[in-house]
Amino acid sequence: MISTQSVSEAAVDALLRVLPTAVPLHATAHSGSAELSARFGSSVVASFVGSSSADLAVVLMDASSLDAASGAAPALVSSQDVLRPALESAASVLGIGVLGDSRVEDASTLFLADDTQVFELSAVGVVTGWFAIRLRSNGTIGGGAATINKAVLGNLGRINNVEMTLTVEIGRTRMAVRDVLSLEPGAVIELDRSAGAPADILLNGRLIAHGEIVVVDQDYAVRITQILDVAEGL
Repeated sequence: MISTQSVSEAAVDALLRVLPTAVPLHATAHSGSAELSARFGSSVVASFVGSSSADLAVVLMDASSLDAASGAAPALVSSQDVLRPALESAASVLGIGVLGDSRVEDASTLFLADDTQVFELSAVGVVTGWFAIRLRSNGTIGGGAATINKAVLGNLGRINNVEMTLTVEIGRTRMAVRDVLSLEPGAVIELDRSAGAPADILLNGRLIAHGEIVVVDQDYAVRITQILDVAEGL
């Protein structure tokens, strides 16, 4: 049985792994005894719908962190775009589903709700941001993986004909916007994977299998070598 608290902690840990800050941040569960900051008008919010649904929000007090991640022209990149990868990482622990568009809005209601888990994001003991996650009732976490999977399989039959995006990824890297803007033909981008390593197969951005790149009739293809279950995909 997976508790709501453990899911929330896994979500904030996943968020911190890719959060674009100058120094690593640490998450501490907010006890609720202290008055929350009123700076939630510029929160980046997104909703996840799937086997477990949730509302997520993150706000950073230090705007310079976002400017640094935006590169040389921060005005061209919105805060929701900069923080989108972090929210996607947090949502990845929730199982099969889709993360809606991220948006900037006042998230005070979400942060102050009784059923919301709130985390302080701090560096060197100083709080520099907040993260909130509120799990919704469908696919209740306390029901156990077997209950969730049974419900999901029953509902998926309704969308058998819906087309989804299958992506093959041979590697990835993180770059500041200024570095992307400076790319020219012939530039080499180093990926985080060694030559010969298996490629990742993603369905709507979720890892579902591993495979190897092959050539079929002069076209690239992928031969699946391993199918991952839900736990392995997370």
